[in-house]
Amino acid sequence: MPGRVRTALAGTLAWLFIVQGARAELPVMEKGTLTICSAVNRPPMAFFSTAQQPEGVDVDLGRLLASRLGLAAKFVNVPFAGLIPALQAGHCDVIMAQLFIKPARLKVIDEIPYMVSHLDYLLVAGKPKLRDAEDLSGQKVAAVNGTTSVDVLNQANLALAAAGKRPITIVVFPESTAALQQLEFGQVDAFAVAYETGLYYSTLDPARFELGAAPCCEIRTGIGIMKTAPALEAALTVTLHGLMKDGSYAALFQKWHLRQDMLAE
Repeated sequence: MPGRVRTALAGTLAWLFIVQGARAELPVMEKGTLTICSAVNRPPMAFFSTAQQPEGVDVDLGRLLASRLGLAAKFVNVPFAGLIPALQAGHCDVIMAQLFIKPARLKVIDEIPYMVSHLDYLLVAGKPKLRDAEDLSGQKVAAVNGTTSVDVLNQANLALAAAGKRPITIVVFPESTAALQQLEFGQVDAFAVAYETGLYYSTLDPARFELGAAPCCEIRTGIGIMKTAPALEAALTVTLHGLMKDGSYAALFQKWHLRQDMLAE
């Protein structure tokens, strides 16, 4: 038997073994639905279409993973800061919401890496570019509660205080939509946001918004899952690698113009 065929067959058998283990151990396989918590207001990761249906990178990937496991995908819209509590409360099986992999989160849940993300600042079109967060000294900056952007702004304020400069006024919102509106209406000077979301808005309406700096801080991003669900975690991990091998993963990221965010197989 040729080596490549033998390797593919071994991979298929391993996948079947893991999935059957998950089916035996976890209710998610028996109920036929993978319930996914997501903050459905963060384009292009997850947002509502004009028909009020969820779409985006996380939505497409969640549906692909569920389909390969023989499940339907159901999305539950949760504010970003409430995602982990919702998972812990059993309102969903996994989180897919561009959840950065951070040590504090890994103490509570597991995360399956599926992409890298970056940070940036969204500005009103025509404003001067930024070198870094400290250029926002004395300005009002929006951010979404619970995101890494809030942490970055807080770190910038420590550096500004040490330099004797005016701090950034951080205005925290529960979701991206409200933060974007405040930027548009001139109530804040910038929106500290994931690069992917900033790129989406600046491309959608370049006369109104633009990215304020080069994307920074490459951060691995994962599917959140309870530590008490090892069989489902294994099944999702193997299925994700299958999507990478057959080209479905690359096609999805190409569709959303985010090839630079793909993980190497």
